[in-house]
Amino acid sequence: MASLSPPIRFLIYPSLGEVREHVRTEFFGRLLSQRAGRPIVVELARTYEMVEQELAAGRVDMAWATAEQCNAFEPQARAILRAVRSGRWFYHAALICRSDAPLGMEQLRGARAAWVAPLSTGGHLLARRHLEARGTPPEEVFSSQHFLGSYRNALLAVLQGEADVTSLFTTHPDEVTVRAGLAQRVGAAERGLTPFAFTEPTLSDGIILTQQLAEADAAAMISALTAMTHDGRGMEPLLGLFNIEGFVLARDATSPRPEALPVRRAESLAVLLDQEERCQRLCSSTGVAFGQELQDGGGQRLTEVLPPEASAPLETLARAARHNGIGGRVEYRLEVDGETRLYAAEATPQAARSGATSPGTALLVRDITEQHALETELYRLASFPLLHPEPMLELGQDGTLHYANPAATTAFPDLLVLGASHPLVEASLAGVHRNTPSGGPPLVQIGQHHWELVIFSLQEAGVIRVFAKNVTARKQMETRLLQADRMGALGRLASRVGHEMNNPLAFLMANLSFASEEIGRLREALLSGQGMAALGGVDEILDALSESREGAERLRLIVQDLHLMVREPPAHRTWVDVHQVLEDSLKLVRNELRHRGRLEKDFRPVPLVEADEARLGQVFLNVLLNAVQAMSDKHAARNLLRVSTYTSPRGDVVVEVQDTGVGMKPEVLSRLFEPFFTTRPNSMGMGMPVSHAIVTSLGGTLRAESQPGAGTLITITLPVD
Repeated sequence: MASLSPPIRFLIYPSLGEVREHVRTEFFGRLLSQRAGRPIVVELARTYEMVEQELAAGRVDMAWATAEQCNAFEPQARAILRAVRSGRWFYHAALICRSDAPLGMEQLRGARAAWVAPLSTGGHLLARRHLEARGTPPEEVFSSQHFLGSYRNALLAVLQGEADVTSLFTTHPDEVTVRAGLAQRVGAAERGLTPFAFTEPTLSDGIILTQQLAEADAAAMISALTAMTHDGRGMEPLLGLFNIEGFVLARDATSPRPEALPVRRAESLAVLLDQEERCQRLCSSTGVAFGQELQDGGGQRLTEVLPPEASAPLETLARAARHNGIGGRVEYRLEVDGETRLYAAEATPQAARSGATSPGTALLVRDITEQHALETELYRLASFPLLHPEPMLELGQDGTLHYANPAATTAFPDLLVLGASHPLVEASLAGVHRNTPSGGPPLVQIGQHHWELVIFSLQEAGVIRVFAKNVTARKQMETRLLQADRMGALGRLASRVGHEMNNPLAFLMANLSFASEEIGRLREALLSGQGMAALGGVDEILDALSESREGAERLRLIVQDLHLMVREPPAHRTWVDVHQVLEDSLKLVRNELRHRGRLEKDFRPVPLVEADEARLGQVFLNVLLNAVQAMSDKHAARNLLRVSTYTSPRGDVVVEVQDTGVGMKPEVLSRLFEPFFTTRPNSMGMGMPVSHAIVTSLGGTLRAESQPGAGTLITITLPVD
């Protein structure tokens, strides 16, 4: 069985933030696949540097690269196809400033520059080269330089006064051409910008065909791509998206030119018919129509010039347009050289000439086979939002609803009524404006349903795209699993609590039984008149009762800690100074710390937190005691307990307690917050679980990091509001 050929990998340089470039990439790949007869995978590179790296590593077959990259890789490439814009395959860069703050080349010192990207030719490198050629490197001229990712962003920075100069590629070094490019990117605001200098030209960016591409595939690609420049086979809309008219083959003098495959040029036929439907003028862009050479058709009918199967529908269309005085259009298929082609014909009535009794008709016939194929793909993909079973929205940055697919209006019937105040829209805006990631996609509950949101902010287009997925069934399953997990945890906790309470209960019961028996014996002795001789066992009774009291106290502490773990946070809180609570806790461990290590404090200004001061003090005391006890008194000279506070970027209060003690193994660290788990004798193992419960009840977090032999870091984060 023959093996399938791998697809051709085609890498395109970054999209510079424009949504349309993602679309054009998809269709450009489809077009090339159709023309070359090979599957092609087109990818958008994340950066210009990625294009260079992939080319250098030999991991791509083709790459749309910058002018510099084309120049650099031309010696080892099979061929370079340069982009043609405005009839040229080279371009310049225009240096741009604000119209109300004009600059000249001699006035740039101290100015602020905004560039597109370090490897952008028109948006950086041409301007840099121009300045260096004048002996004024940008690093010496400009007070600051920033890369903003797109021409639009760089131009807006100049308009908004955040920069003084930028550069824009232009095919012609004149103000008219530059202004057209400015208007394309910033609209009417182009009046606020003006070019003040032009750089030397450079060959255009283009497509590199690498040595990874087989010779036959390279020939097919060259044939397909160069044909786009002149054959008019419905590719104009696609090439327009790239701001190009096509490609030309560029090669050095020593490299052999790949053998190009024959190209069928598309047909474009224009006919002017008189009132008797005879040809006054007839011309074709290729000299061929419907597979046959065109002859001079002056004065002849269409049936005498064109094949019958082509002329018949054209005559009918022309006659209808002439009689009704209304233009018309018709599409039809013909077999041409054994291939089915699709044609579009348009008829337009012409004003009657002097002496004529009726007007003539103009006909335009175009081969739209490939255009139709691309449009079919376009419509199929464009139907995705309509047919997608889950809600999709497009919002303005202020929450204005631009688009909602049918699934969205079905799921949220009040969406169009509530608009920006709808919970889904509010949750989407909150997700965009959130400063830090939340650990997962935003969730919003609307009625009885839970929705998971995937949000994309398309800043260049000024819109927010939202995909909503109904995860109600998943949330219900998670709730059931959580309940089952809680029940399992409750069972394990009950087992450990029972084990922990059995020991004090056992000796409590034994001591109470002993005391009861001894008191009974003492009573009998006193009643029998033995007097003082019977009091010899009182001390033993008192010892037993004292031990019983200790056991009861231990049980009380266990119950108290369990209560702290499971009860709701207190309804009344006060604003607490974290530094004061820490100082109070440090006083309680100072005596023990003196024999184990030294204390280092780094208290930075932090806001007050709303908390229960006593419970917060319990947390700090538990953490500090663990840190002190982890440090051996044998190494007191080098041991260090470091306590620091600071404010996080989100505004939360952070407390860090770091020791240089023995540290914890991973298996111990993983069970640090597990009730009754301990590695120390005479410890109940409730300090850290209770501390964790207290901190989380305040809306904060308690994390531990530890390495055996290196010590432990405890981080407590407390929200301010």
